[in-house]
Amino acid sequence: MLNDGNLQTLTEVLRKTLDPDPTVRRPAEKFLVSVEGNQNYPLLLLTLLEKSQDNVIRVCAAVTFKNYIKRNWRIVEDEPNKISDPDRTAIKANIVNLMLSSPEQIQKQLSDAISIIGREDFPQKWPDLLTEMVTRFRSGDFHIINGVLRTAHSLFKRYRHEFKSNELWSEIKLVLDTFALPLTELFKATIELCQTHATDVNALKVLFSSLTLISKLFYSLNFQDLPEFFEDNMETWMTNFHGLLTLDNKLLQTDDEEEAGLLELLKSQICDNAALYAQKYDEEFQPYLPRFVTAIWNLLVSTGQGVKYDLLVSNAIQFLASVCERPHYKHLFEDQNTLTSICEKVIVPNMEFRSADEEAFEDNSEEYIRRDLEGSDIDTRRRAACDLVRGLCKFFEGPVTAIFSGYVNSMLGEYAKNPGGNWKHKDAAIYLVTSLASKAQTQKHGITQANELVNLTDFFVNHILPDLKSPNVNEFPVLKADAIKYVMIFRSQLPKEQLLQAVPLLITHLQAESTVEHTYAAHALERLPSLFIFQDSAEMAPFTELLLNNLFKSLALPGSAENEYIMKAIMRSFSLLQEAIVPYIPTLIGQLTHKLLLVSKNPSKPHFNHYLFESLCLSVRITCKANPATVGSFEEALFPVFTEILQNDVQEFLPYVFQVMSLLLEIHSNSIPSSYMALFPHLLQPVLWERTGNIPPLVRLLQAYLEKGGATIAASAEDKIPGLLGVFQKLIASKANDHQGFYLINSIVEHMPPESITQYRKQIFVLLFQRLQNSKTTKFIKSFLVFISLYCVKYGAIALQEIFDSIQPKMFGMVLEKIVIPEIQKVSGAVEKKICAVGITKILTECPSMMDTEYTKLWTPLLQALIGLFELPEDDSIPDDEHFIDIEDTPGYQTAFSQLAFAGKKEHDPIGDAVSNPRILLAQSLHKLSTACPGRVPSMLSTSLNAEALQYLQGYLQAASVQLV
Repeated sequence: MLNDGNLQTLTEVLRKTLDPDPTVRRPAEKFLVSVEGNQNYPLLLLTLLEKSQDNVIRVCAAVTFKNYIKRNWRIVEDEPNKISDPDRTAIKANIVNLMLSSPEQIQKQLSDAISIIGREDFPQKWPDLLTEMVTRFRSGDFHIINGVLRTAHSLFKRYRHEFKSNELWSEIKLVLDTFALPLTELFKATIELCQTHATDVNALKVLFSSLTLISKLFYSLNFQDLPEFFEDNMETWMTNFHGLLTLDNKLLQTDDEEEAGLLELLKSQICDNAALYAQKYDEEFQPYLPRFVTAIWNLLVSTGQGVKYDLLVSNAIQFLASVCERPHYKHLFEDQNTLTSICEKVIVPNMEFRSADEEAFEDNSEEYIRRDLEGSDIDTRRRAACDLVRGLCKFFEGPVTAIFSGYVNSMLGEYAKNPGGNWKHKDAAIYLVTSLASKAQTQKHGITQANELVNLTDFFVNHILPDLKSPNVNEFPVLKADAIKYVMIFRSQLPKEQLLQAVPLLITHLQAESTVEHTYAAHALERLPSLFIFQDSAEMAPFTELLLNNLFKSLALPGSAENEYIMKAIMRSFSLLQEAIVPYIPTLIGQLTHKLLLVSKNPSKPHFNHYLFESLCLSVRITCKANPATVGSFEEALFPVFTEILQNDVQEFLPYVFQVMSLLLEIHSNSIPSSYMALFPHLLQPVLWERTGNIPPLVRLLQAYLEKGGATIAASAEDKIPGLLGVFQKLIASKANDHQGFYLINSIVEHMPPESITQYRKQIFVLLFQRLQNSKTTKFIKSFLVFISLYCVKYGAIALQEIFDSIQPKMFGMVLEKIVIPEIQKVSGAVEKKICAVGITKILTECPSMMDTEYTKLWTPLLQALIGLFELPEDDSIPDDEHFIDIEDTPGYQTAFSQLAFAGKKEHDPIGDAVSNPRILLAQSLHKLSTACPGRVPSMLSTSLNAEALQYLQGYLQAASVQLV
């Protein structure tokens, strides 16, 4: 209910979510999650963000509302609708108005919320959204207009990365029909207003914000294809864009050296728009191109080195890069003077390591590494300059290499004269060589194709190795980081002996004080095994102890307590070294579990956490492979931490804990330790199964319990089977998770004593038939076929026929005729096909009613279908109306399931060696059947089995050395 008491309670809870103390914050966050399903909850948040007197609470309510919408708005098939229809209607009726009348900070959050709702509901379920927004352009109030533009931007920017489809193009066409003309009129009117208010700085700030948003919308609406409207109005847009590029308004310049001003942001976006047209619509853009090249060139040579110009300069250089690599523009660049001028005035100055970069290197290493290593430096000058070098090398590799070789030699000469004062010259030289030499690269191998005019080996020996070997650990950390990065980038171009020379040096650099330097060393060491420079762990033996010591010590260096690159290098080292790590594990497992305990208090680095759990799995796998008895010592080390994680409900870690527990339990011989049995009832709690990310690892863990102790579970005092079947019932009802339900029921049938589930068998089939009736999908049918075949293998064909016919007379025949015979060809996977083949063989040869009732007419078609399963290609067609929801696609706050590669489960064959060749089994079983009723089988085959199938069958009989009588 929307009353003052509820608003007051919500205010207090929101305030607690801002508390830095996790013991105050976490319960408040959990409370909010617990009330998300309540009707009116989102309306309470909207009321609060509109009416609260406390600005902090208003912003907090806005952020909470946006996140709530993000988690819950999408309606997922089989999942409960988390927002009631009246709430959805009320939100859509009020949110645009509320957004437009809110202060900017709140406006941004609500604008994002509208775009999330729009992604699901626009245009079909929210047809009047655009018209409601466009009418606001006439308001003349730029606070409102900018709110509309911001919302339109967050709604339409997905057009930049969505795959082409008729549905997408229909939506874009609808948007263009409603939006393109008003947007163009607004663009022209805003430019006129800029001239009218040319001396009013406050008015200009608002107007330039509008122009930047309009330019972003232009980019989104033109990204997929060139719309006819924009082609017809290209003169208007391009002339005005060009005019804005050449504009120099002193009033809009700011003293802030870091933050890009409005003019820079606008010009940056226009450079992006010009690059888009040059790349995708070059024919239509050709008349405008020369003047844009001139304007952008002038912009580049007149813009300073300040950080606030970085985005503008990098976008401007990216424009030149996109133009210079297109064949019909190459004449603009082929003059030697032009090339020299570009190299001297654009590339070299923007390769320099500036004081701002130095500050980031020292004080904001995480951001520096993210930009430099992960390619998120797409907006940096260096990256853009590097792309321009590569673009120019496409047609002018010789001249460009010659020009830059001169610069590289000159920079290295300057460094040699005065290393202390001129180290930045060497840094730029290394960067230039890297840009020149790199032609093609992959994540796995680094640079795979290099510029043959650059001698990488000589450069390594003369200029890289000395920095790696430098005895003064903390001198020139930037150059050391450069040297490490060079080894990493060119690892597949450098000779093996040089890489082997580099490895011990890289291990030493793990102890460097500089975070960037020791992170790069860890990253390089993690990447080197991908080259297989060490053919096996024996080659690595001399370095093993030092490597492991230094990796773990580097986690104790300031700023690296949760360094994901180091943890990934630990994981990769364990994987490479295999049994060579066993002697060190007793010490290392203590360090890993201590680290796990610390990070579980407040998980904030998902990649670090993932590699930490992978490293734990490797420790367990490798050690227990050598000596399975050591599993107990791992449980002693890990269970106290796991217990704490489970008790504190650390949601991010639960899927990992379940996977590691499965791995540990699977190592035990056929028994379940009491410590696991104590936990078993907790694993069936409904709350755990509500979170999508828990389902795959929990099912696997329950399967491990059943495999190791089905009889123990059946014999325990409190009946645990109803709890297991409750989980099965929940999973089977969901299209996204029904396969997990089948994994569970298959394990129950395979491992539980038959008498323990006798009373439940009929109910299991009733549930399956209800689901078949309500929503039959290909995935469900495949799983169903495997299950009934396994049931038949385990309990016999007569038991299968009897249970079907006890649910409804003649049900057995209906299932064979309507499901098994037509659909068996869809079953995929070697083990699954084997189970089905053995099950069907049993139905054909061990079920008397198949030989002497009305079911007899299905005998030959079923045999024909089985031969088809053996010999025909798999039928992988899926009906058009089936669109599966992948587990990863289901929205929500839950941790998506993160599969641990090193916790992987071996494929399990429930039939095992009892049947090695199902074709031979069929032949032997038919022979046995024909002996029991002579003459029947050959006559059934000769009258109704097709010739090709008969030929295959003769082959099976021959291979089994049997014949039919």
